[in-house]
Amino acid sequence: MKILVLNCGSSSLKYRLIEMPGENELVSGEAQRVGPKTTEPSQIIHNNRGQTATYKVEMRNHQSAFNEIMKILTAGQDFQPDAIGHRVVHGGEIFRDHTIVSGDAIDRIEQINELAPIHNPISVSLIQECWRLYTKIPHIMVFDTAFHSTIPDYARKYAIPKQLSDELGFYKYGFHGTSHQFVSQEAATMMGIEHSDLNAVSCHLGSGGASLCAIVKGKSVDNTMGYSPLVGLLMSTRCGDIGASVLLKLLAHFNGDYEIVETLLNKNSGVLGVSGISADIRDILQSRDSKDENVILGLTANMYLWRIKKYLGAYIAAVGRPNAIIFTDTIGETVPQVRAAVCSEMEWFGIRIDSKLNEDEAELPKNIAAKNSEVQLLVIKTNEELAIARESYKMLTNAKREK
Repeated sequence: MKILVLNCGSSSLKYRLIEMPGENELVSGEAQRVGPKTTEPSQIIHNNRGQTATYKVEMRNHQSAFNEIMKILTAGQDFQPDAIGHRVVHGGEIFRDHTIVSGDAIDRIEQINELAPIHNPISVSLIQECWRLYTKIPHIMVFDTAFHSTIPDYARKYAIPKQLSDELGFYKYGFHGTSHQFVSQEAATMMGIEHSDLNAVSCHLGSGGASLCAIVKGKSVDNTMGYSPLVGLLMSTRCGDIGASVLLKLLAHFNGDYEIVETLLNKNSGVLGVSGISADIRDILQSRDSKDENVILGLTANMYLWRIKKYLGAYIAAVGRPNAIIFTDTIGETVPQVRAAVCSEMEWFGIRIDSKLNEDEAELPKNIAAKNSEVQLLVIKTNEELAIARESYKMLTNAKREK
C-alpha cells in the first residue's frame, strides 16, 4: 500500500510517498513559499531516490500546492497513492484518537479550528480538497494531540471552575505528539526493549516550536504545551510560560484587543522578543563582537536553556528513573551546545554526558551518554511523515479486519 503523507506548515507543504508496511520511501519533497507572493518565487523541491529537482510554480494556497505536487507524482512513473495521511495539529476533545476522514469528521474538525488558528484551518481546507479530488481512496487524519490523550486528569485539568473548563474545552491537550511518539518508539528499539516498557523524557527542540514530553510505560503523562502550543518552553517567537497577571495587564494595556496580545505572544516574543535580533537560538549562541549585544544574547541563551533544564528536572521527577532522555528535531539533533548545557550538572539524576560523543557528527541515531551514566542520552532524528504513515496503515488495517 502506497500512502501519501501530507504535512502542512503555514507557508509550506511537506510530502512523502511511503510504501507500507515495508516503510519504503518512494519519493518526497516540499512545496515552499506557499501563499502570498514573497521576494523569492514559490517552488517545489522534489526528491526521487537521491535525485533532486526544483519546480518553480505559483502556489496561491495549499490546495494549489497539492495539485502541483500530484502533477509531479503522476508524471512519468506512476506514484498514485492508495491512501492519504494528513497531519492535523489539534483534535480537541472531539478527536482523542486518529480517524478516517468522512463528511461527518470534516464537519466536526471545522468546529475546533479556533483551537489552533494558525494550523488547523489550513489542514482542514487541504483535507477537503484532497477528499473531493480523490474520493475512491481512504484519507486519515493523524492528530498531534492524540499521543497525549493518556495524560491523566490531574495533569490535564486547569484549576478553574469545572463548568467553564467543560463548556470552553479548557484542558491541556499537548502537542508534537506525533514526533514524541515516533522518537520514543525508536528509542525503545535502540535499547532493545518494548515501547510499553520505556520511561523517558522526550525533548522536541525545533527551530520554531519546542516541547518536552514525560513518557511512562510508552505513554504520554505530561507535555509542556497545554491548551495551545503557546505555553511551556521559550520558543523562537512564542513566549512560553507567562504569569496570568501579565496576560491581564497586557489585555488592559491594549484596551482588551485579544488579537494584538495573541500576535505579540505568538509571533513577537520568545527568542526574537528577548534578543531583538533573531528568532533562531543558533544565531544567539554564536559569539558577537559588541559587548552590549553579547549581554542581551547571553541573557536570551540562558533563559532558553534554563527553561528546558527546569522542565527536564520536573519531568524526570514525574517519570521516576527514566531509561532515556531523547533529543530530537532541528535544535535537539544538530546543536551539541544545547544538549551539553541541558545535561550539565545533572549527575544526581544519574545523567552524565560524553562530551566527545556529543560533539561528534556521527550519523543519527546515536547515544551520547558517558559509560557511567545511569540514563541513556539519545539523539534521534524525528520523522513525523513516517509516523503518520505508520498510524494511517494501522488504522486502515484495523478497519479492514473489523469489516
